[in-house]
This record gives sequence, structure tokens and C-alpha cells, in this order.
Amino acid sequence: MSNQSETKPIAHKLFSEDWGKEPEPKLGTKPILGDRYTSKKFMELEWDKLWTKVWQVAGLEQQLEKPGDFFTFDFGRESILCAKGEDSEIRCFYNVCQHRGNQLVQIEEGNLESFDCAYHAWKFGLDGELKWVPDEEDFLQGSPCGKRNLLQIKAEVWKGFIFFNLDPDCKPLKEYLSPIMEHLEDYPISDMIRTHWVSVEGDWNWKCVQDNFNESYHTPYVHPGLKYVAEEKYQACQFDMYESMHSRMLMPGFIPSVSVYGEEEKVLEMIGPHIEYWEMDPQDYKGKLLDIRVDLQKQKRKLDKEKGYDFSKFKDTQLTDHYHYTIFPNMSFSVKPDGMQWLRGSPHPTDPNKCIFDYWYLTLFPKGVDKYFSPALGLETDIKTKVPHITGHHSEVDVGPGISEDVAIWTSQQKGLSSRGYVGDYMPSQENRIRYFHENIDKYLFGTSGGDA
Repeated sequence: MSNQSETKPIAHKLFSEDWGKEPEPKLGTKPILGDRYTSKKFMELEWDKLWTKVWQVAGLEQQLEKPGDFFTFDFGRESILCAKGEDSEIRCFYNVCQHRGNQLVQIEEGNLESFDCAYHAWKFGLDGELKWVPDEEDFLQGSPCGKRNLLQIKAEVWKGFIFFNLDPDCKPLKEYLSPIMEHLEDYPISDMIRTHWVSVEGDWNWKCVQDNFNESYHTPYVHPGLKYVAEEKYQACQFDMYESMHSRMLMPGFIPSVSVYGEEEKVLEMIGPHIEYWEMDPQDYKGKLLDIRVDLQKQKRKLDKEKGYDFSKFKDTQLTDHYHYTIFPNMSFSVKPDGMQWLRGSPHPTDPNKCIFDYWYLTLFPKGVDKYFSPALGLETDIKTKVPHITGHHSEVDVGPGISEDVAIWTSQQKGLSSRGYVGDYMPSQENRIRYFHENIDKYLFGTSGGDA
């Protein structure tokens, strides 16, 4: 094989054109103990000090196409109501009637002219204003109309994502997401259509999800197929931890791991469907596996317009490699110019041993194409078909390609974290993003990077 006996390339060479390696933060050594994942007291502290202070995603702008469209989103113990008003502005409210606390809207989505409480028929406009109540003259304190309006939640829309924050004094979303927002400026995320939407109740704490996506140490064993299509070894990856508490991993794609250089036929079989779409013949790369990544970058630039894309604003690495971001505290995504995998573990309303896990895939359909085979999903998607929201217990629902392998691990991990025999973590440096994540949780909970559960 022509160049595969050479020393394996290292991250700074592979990603030399990127924004640059972030300086490593100083991290502590305090053990990450199991009770952080199982303690009801710790869970309550997270709700009071963390979840009520951070930006979260309620849904997508594409769910609210016309005035009157709405959806609800359950977040911990709260229900969030998102609606498009007659003025086309998108607003988020606490989903609770201001009469005597009945949950106002009890379905997931729809279109209404007003929000009417099923208990006493109080009627709220799409902008949250209380418009009408029965027996308006019977209130000694005066009519509640125009006064007892729905309680609005701070919200911003970015790249088609509807963000909200329960803290009315929170920092602006742009400041919160820095520098991730700048990194994603050229991605056409707003034009991507959600083609996969699964939400499951999992028997694990939400932090198991974010821990998992904050490291790639598990990938050779949990995702055994990845080594044929990506160089997963930590020496070839770049890890960044930002002052804004978010993290990033860059992993080179369309290049096999050094561990499978001897399995050429398997590598070509795995990479083949992806490169054939770009009119590359896998058989041309016998003895030249390490040439695929650079050749694919060139081919995508050559054929992007013909295929219905525009890659002119992207770096070569963005066309082939895995740009994986973890947004503090609980969102993760891998993004490419033609698609985005989005994942989230949200707190369960009452039980620290459970969480709600969401997996979305957003597809950028090429211009002029209604049907598109997504290599990431392994199925054909149709831009005209509304994606169903699949829900259920994790044991009953197939979450999706690749991610189901992660889901299979988290239940057994939660059981182990609950054991008195677990004495705390013992992690390699490539898992530093996990320690950084937990230290940032402690900054919210205790004001420092330490504290007791």
C-alpha cells in the first residue's frame, strides 16, 4: 500500500486550516462520584441552579409555518408553549392558565386562533394576552383581561432553532453560544429539514448522555464500524474546551483508523456508498486508502453545484471530517454542510435515574431534489413527507443508526454508578471534556468547580 506504512498523521496537521486549537484549561482532580447521577438532592439543586439559568432548545422554526401554529415541549417539570403570532413573531410561554393553574394546552402541536383553557374557558391570544373570561363583571379586583396574561419566557431563534431561557436576566444567546455561533455561520442549517425525530424515556441520568458525547474513547468498542470510515484514535483528533463552557472534537473522516489498514476490502465496502454518490469508484483506492479523504474534498468542490450544493464557504476539513460540538449543559451535534445530527439528554421531572433523550437528524436536500438518500440515516427521505415524532421507552423504540449503540450502554452505566462499589472516575486525558463539563456544572451549583452532592 503506497503510503500507509508512513507515520500516522497527527491532529495539528490534519486540521491546520481550522480556527485553531483552544488552549487547555486548568482542570481539577476531584473525583466524579456516582451520587451526582443518582441523588434526588443533587437533581433538585440542578433544577434550581442550572436548568432555570441556561439556554435550551424547544423545537424548530419549521414547526411554526403560519400564524396560529404552536407546539408544546416538556422540559423537566415545566411545559413550554411555543407559538407564532398574528405578527409572525415566535414567542414562548409557560403552558399554564393564569386563572387557577390548569395546564393550558395539552396536545403536542396544532393550529389555533386562541388558547382557551378547558377548565373555565379563559381565552388567551397568540401573543399571550388574556382576551376574554366568563362573567367578567364578577371580579371585585377588576377584569383580569389584559392583566393576567400568559407568562412569557425569553426566547431567540437562531439557525432555525427556537431557544428559550427560564431566567429573564440571562445573557443574550449570541454571547452564550460563543464561539460556536461564529463557527457555524456559513452552515445552511436553517434550510435543513428534520428527517428523523425520536424521543425516548431512558433509564439513566441525563449526564450519562453528555458524558458519552464528550469523549471518543468508547468509539472502537461501542461503534466498531466507525474505525473503517474515520480515524478515531485520539492522536489524530483535536479536542477544544471553550471559556463559554462548550466543547468540540474534530475527528478526520473518510480515512480508516490505523488499526484497520490491513482490512482494505472492508474499508472500501464501508466507505463505498458515501463516495460513490460523488462519482468516485472505491476500487480505484486499492492500495491508496489514505488518498480518499483529500480526493473526496476535491471532488465535492468540483461537483457541488452539479449536485445542488454550494461548498464555496467551507474549509476542506468541513467537507469530510466530523465536527462534533457539545453545548453546555446538555446538547450535542455533529454538523456537515449537507446535514446535522443533533442529540440531547434532558432532566426527568422527578427521577434522577431517568431522563428524556432526543435524537434528530436534519437533512439539507440538494436544490431541485425532493427525495434524497441519506447515507447517515441509511434511508431515502422525502422533503414533502412530515417526519413523525416517534416516542416511547428506550427498550421499545429504535433510536436510530449508530446512536442505538450508545443507548445500549447507558442503562448498564447507570446501574454501575448506583453501586456502592463505584469509587469515582479514573480517566485518560482524552476524556478531559467530561471533567470540564462537571466542573462547569459545579460552577452553576456551588459557585466553584467543586462541591458536595
